[in-house]
Amino acid sequence: MNPTAGAVWAWLPEAADAAVFGGKAAGLARASRADLPVPRGIAITSELVDLVMANDVAALEDINTAVRTLGPSLAIRSSAIGEDGTSASFAGQHLTRLGVPPDQVARAAAEVAESATTASAAAYRSRMGLDPPARMAVIIQSMITADVAGVMFTRDPRTGAVERVIEASYGLGESVVTGLVVPDLYRLTRNGSLLEARVAEKDLQVRVAETGGTEQIVVPETRVRAAALTDEALADLMRLADRCEPTFGQSCDIEWALSATGISLLQCRPITR
Repeated sequence: MNPTAGAVWAWLPEAADAAVFGGKAAGLARASRADLPVPRGIAITSELVDLVMANDVAALEDINTAVRTLGPSLAIRSSAIGEDGTSASFAGQHLTRLGVPPDQVARAAAEVAESATTASAAAYRSRMGLDPPARMAVIIQSMITADVAGVMFTRDPRTGAVERVIEASYGLGESVVTGLVVPDLYRLTRNGSLLEARVAEKDLQVRVAETGGTEQIVVPETRVRAAALTDEALADLMRLADRCEPTFGQSCDIEWALSATGISLLQCRPITR
């Protein structure tokens, strides 16, 4: 943990205090400490985010020193205080910036923080009975170049059935969580028996652009109607679910990515309505 003018940043395994680093960072800290496959990263407090947005030289130097160890492409995610709790997930309310070069981290962090002030985010906070304004901490992680990504629920979020529900598509998970495509759907029992496999037409995918940021590309016709997940990949996801539930002590809403280096856990939070 590194102090800067009374504010701090921490490597993700150390960012366990949700009141300081936000719910998303605290969840990833717990997962990291349980040796789950979380990409390397740091969490920065809302106070340090404010200093970065104000172009505080010392704060910028601290952040730049840390992110240089995370590689040439970064993911910048929100971690507002109260986000990813048991009653409010803020799913889709706050901005994420992917494929960010290290020299653009300050601007991307500011954009993520400012997304907490949008009308839709304020309305969500009001509906959940949370006091505005949001205190926005931010997570900065090594970018995972996903071949396939998506979401997984360790219990059916609609019916409460004790089964695993997986949605998957090609490229980065943004295509799934933003509704760009209709993803493949898989339902499995807790012991891994397949209940349903619904393969969709996945004609677009999101990937990291060579110049930074992301871009949408057309999926080759031969892959549009092919299953995004192999049996081996499904088995890997089931093993991930088996490890997440005891770590968090409850049913989980998981964002994941599969790449050349294996499976990565991008987010894990309680299932909420």
